[in-house]
Amino acid sequence: MARWRRAIELAMTEEEIDRLRTVTRSRTEPARRVERARMLLTYGETQSYYAVGRSLGMHHQTVERCVERALANGPLAALDDRPHPGKEPTITPEARAWLTSLACDKAKEHGYPHELWTTRLLARHAREHGPAAGHSCLARLVQGTVCKILAKEEIKPHKVRYYLENRDAEFERKMAEVLCVYREVAVLKKASAKSRRRRKPVAVVCCDEKPGIQAIATTAPDLPPEPGVHASFARDHEYKRHGTLSLLAGIDLLTGKVHALVRDRHRSREFIELLRHLDAAYPKGTAIKLILDNHSAHISKETTAWLDSRPAGRFAFTFTPKHGSWLNLIEGFFSKFARSVLRHIRVTSKHELKERIMAGIQEVNRHPVIHTWSYKLAEAA
Repeated sequence: MARWRRAIELAMTEEEIDRLRTVTRSRTEPARRVERARMLLTYGETQSYYAVGRSLGMHHQTVERCVERALANGPLAALDDRPHPGKEPTITPEARAWLTSLACDKAKEHGYPHELWTTRLLARHAREHGPAAGHSCLARLVQGTVCKILAKEEIKPHKVRYYLENRDAEFERKMAEVLCVYREVAVLKKASAKSRRRRKPVAVVCCDEKPGIQAIATTAPDLPPEPGVHASFARDHEYKRHGTLSLLAGIDLLTGKVHALVRDRHRSREFIELLRHLDAAYPKGTAIKLILDNHSAHISKETTAWLDSRPAGRFAFTFTPKHGSWLNLIEGFFSKFARSVLRHIRVTSKHELKERIMAGIQEVNRHPVIHTWSYKLAEAA
């Protein structure tokens, strides 16, 4: 015969009642806490497990357990779950260390055609080779567990983060030379702002090439945006290639003017053509200082022979160090030009691409922007 359940008096202070009511009105509290707070408040009014169960739609034994916990630990403490012992970890620390060490290798080093691990491949390899390595607990390892272990160790073997290796033993010295040129530009700007007279005519130009600009044509006309239909231009996936062009350009750091040529290639003869263009653009007696990288066309025999034919002091080259092309301000111009003029460009021929590139250069020169270098400029000697 079942025992008779007597109602238990649950005494709660006004503060506890207010806290329970706050929990029942909360939209961020877990549902189990809100449910238990309602049980305790309703029981405080009715003093009946059955009545509370019927009104809240739950079993009376659930109400009884909640009330008993409130009597033992307090109404507020009864809202939380009791601590559970949990399941003992089946993967040993040694196995975790072995798996972490394995993740730090490349997949190809273990006989796979993959360059890097995927979590699925890593889990399969651990299941197949873990027991033989003395970690039998990995025999049933799943991909989700691998993700948790790697996340705890803050390892992402399926991703690549690029870095730039310093391959120039004289990187600091060469960088200082480039920064000295930028420092000279800053001094010239201040001097020209104070006085219109310039002691010695000097032009500082950052030069480089942007090769591989693709002349791509559409095979179907683009569809313009239509209100309520589609917000962007629609373009057919199929396209036709007409070849590539190279943009050779130099930007004057004192005036912001861009000197540019568009050619099929960027060999020594094309670079010499750019130098001739610069030679004709500036008056005689102006010292033209160029900042450029170590491309073969910049240091070839043909380029050196042409420079020797010019008056002494007409051209002066300052080379950026290896892996230091970011020191050249022209790179920023190329990036902006690619994101504005060349972005999504479609043409019918290489000739049209050349004309549109030169039109873009002319547009830039209509409203020239004087670029200023500031990074580590104060450290320049």
